[in-house]
Amino acid sequence: MRRVEFAARIWSKLLAFDKAESLLKRGDRVLAAVSGGPDSVCLAHFLRTLGRRKGFSVALAHVHHGLRGREADRDARFVRDLGRQWELPVSVTSVPVRALSRARGQGIEEAARKLRYQALAKEARRLGCNKVATGHHLDDQAETVLLHLLRSSRLAALAGISPRRRLSGRITLIRPLLPLRRCEVLAYLQVHDLKHRRDSSNRDTHFTRNWIRKRVLPLLESRNPRIRERLAGFAAQARAVTGGENLG
Repeated sequence: MRRVEFAARIWSKLLAFDKAESLLKRGDRVLAAVSGGPDSVCLAHFLRTLGRRKGFSVALAHVHHGLRGREADRDARFVRDLGRQWELPVSVTSVPVRALSRARGQGIEEAARKLRYQALAKEARRLGCNKVATGHHLDDQAETVLLHLLRSSRLAALAGISPRRRLSGRITLIRPLLPLRRCEVLAYLQVHDLKHRRDSSNRDTHFTRNWIRKRVLPLLESRNPRIRERLAGFAAQARAVTGGENLG
């Protein structure tokens, strides 16, 4: 498939999902969570492009978790540079992940997630944004279903990642990239010649999500090449049964 045709197919998929889920509308003020990784850069580019066409504004927010030293500092600089290049407002917030993890006896992943969403909600309120967007995609959805299956038998937990949910007050959390596979996100970046950062901690299989991504899903995929789509479909059915909105 030629680059132009592929780009058009991905764009059509994103637009169809946006319309079906009523994620973005004229006049919205959207805060995009940008780590600097491929998913978030794809998200920021999509929102910037669609915002110009549809009539909503976009700002970028980077949350520094203080876990990877100079590598994380370089991620923050990358996001600041991206904002300047694209002429979008950028904010960088630092959160004490290790301190919260120790104080509450939580895992690093859970502490980081909690503080990240708190920081994004606070920044959205400061900037007057009514929506916060994250770069979760279909592969994240499949990983989340399996992760929740290991930890809970509640159907609501198995509903995975919601396309949209209330984050705080009148602020809505949206996931515009949810219909895309990770390979499609990477191809989108290639088509548009977009640079991005790599998080070295994503290779550490001591983290359960990474173990699922690196070990479990490839094994399941050897039996069913469409296992990720199957898991995402299961999550959608679970959301329909439980009423839609969950903590994902």
